[in-house]
Amino acid sequence: MTFLSRISGLLRDLIYAQVFGASAAMDAFVAVFRIPNFLRRLSAEGSFSMAFVPVLAQYKAAGDLQAVKVLVDRVAGVLIGALLVVTAAAIAASPWLISVVAPGFVPGSEQWQLAVDMLRITFPYALFISLAAMVGGILNSYGRFAIPALSPILLNVAMIIAALWGAPLARHWGYEPVFALAWGVFAAGVLQLAFQLPSLARLGLLPRPRWDLAHAGVRRIGTLMVPTLFGASVAQFNLLFNTFAASLLVGGSMTWLYYSDRLLEFPLGMFGVAIGTVILPHLSARFAAGDADGYSRGLDWGLRLCLLIGIPAGIGLVLCAEALLFTLFQYGNFSATDARMSAWSLVAQALAVPAFLLVKVLAPAFFSRQDTRTPVKAGLVSVAINALATLGLIAGLLWLTPAGQAALAQAGGSLAGALKLLPGAHALLALAIAIAGWSNALQLAWYLRRAGVFSGQPGWGRFALQVGLASLAMVVVLLLLRGLWPDFAAWLWWQRGLRLLAMVAAGATAYALVLLLCGYNLRQLRAR
Repeated sequence: MTFLSRISGLLRDLIYAQVFGASAAMDAFVAVFRIPNFLRRLSAEGSFSMAFVPVLAQYKAAGDLQAVKVLVDRVAGVLIGALLVVTAAAIAASPWLISVVAPGFVPGSEQWQLAVDMLRITFPYALFISLAAMVGGILNSYGRFAIPALSPILLNVAMIIAALWGAPLARHWGYEPVFALAWGVFAAGVLQLAFQLPSLARLGLLPRPRWDLAHAGVRRIGTLMVPTLFGASVAQFNLLFNTFAASLLVGGSMTWLYYSDRLLEFPLGMFGVAIGTVILPHLSARFAAGDADGYSRGLDWGLRLCLLIGIPAGIGLVLCAEALLFTLFQYGNFSATDARMSAWSLVAQALAVPAFLLVKVLAPAFFSRQDTRTPVKAGLVSVAINALATLGLIAGLLWLTPAGQAALAQAGGSLAGALKLLPGAHALLALAIAIAGWSNALQLAWYLRRAGVFSGQPGWGRFALQVGLASLAMVVVLLLLRGLWPDFAAWLWWQRGLRLLAMVAAGATAYALVLLLCGYNLRQLRAR
């Protein structure tokens, strides 16, 4: 189901590239959507789910369905009330939010005003999707994974309709075509919530919202949420920071980062979110039952699966970056230069794919035990590292390279002016996120080991050797094919597609074949 969701998301981005390209208007939409999408990540894949699911697991383990219903009613009531206040405040403060998140948009300019208007339309998406996250958390806790995994398809369908039909209508009525995407986001939030409610009703848990801050479960979730607001969403804080920085760079930088991030999200969303979604209820249930051995074995399975997938996924994205960007996006308004710029940032950020996947398991390992402080410690360090790495890399580009010095001279010594003259600087923002991602994963792993709640199962040395040799074989095959087909820009779409399919198939076959020849047993993938 998650695979279908990611395929539809890829189709959506293909259409974006052809219809809108890398323009100032598309930069505005990318900046705007970061804000409600940030809250979506906090709820659907972060803070709320990490706090709500373990508490729900405790109530469910007690076997009292009425108590579970009361908890759901109270949580729904408090969540709706809080979200209404946040949404109203964000709509009123839209000009200020845009100036904070994208300071490179000049207040009063056409781009700035477009961003403000779109934010007022898109922000209610955060309200609907957060409620959908609550419903999805309940369904996942009862083993109903399919419907929550399918619901993101509705976002992609709504956005595709907005791009193909809404954009021409907006242009006809005298509006900026990208304005249609804002209404697509709003519609998607409503659809994703409505889609899941029938499944919840069949469980007998359709909420009747009640405002009750005194309820013990609500208080416990609130207590857990405060630190998890930060700890579970470090990557999102880093993305917001990089949106801030990218708005100061040459026009198109936000869009280039967006497309590289979308390709990165394919393995992360398909595997990372799926594994994290499954493993959080499992670890929460094992912890609630006092099953330390089951908890440790489940965590071991998740970590191995992340590395088994993450290492070849990262290698593939690094070595096939240009092939992917040219084959998938370089049509219509998305130029060859846009594809190359996006490929640079994809290479930089893909270096941390294994780390990003590991965090999807390591963070739930703490939250399932209702330990919310440790991920916050790691998160604070990670965000600081991202900021310092960004500043350091940009400073090095400006003062230690001939291109940077020339840009400074051309801009008369103005840092802001020089940044607008360096089209490759966005790749350094992606590299900073990669550095921060590895920092976060390594810290979480060290804290988990130190706490003594995880003991690795036998066979890690053999597993590392198998994956290492298989990855080396994949690198050799992909480098040979890159040398054979150096320039994807020169070919027609079907010629690009056939060559890209050949690269993917050859790399995957080499990895799988060497893995099997080294004695890896596919039955090891089964969680015991």
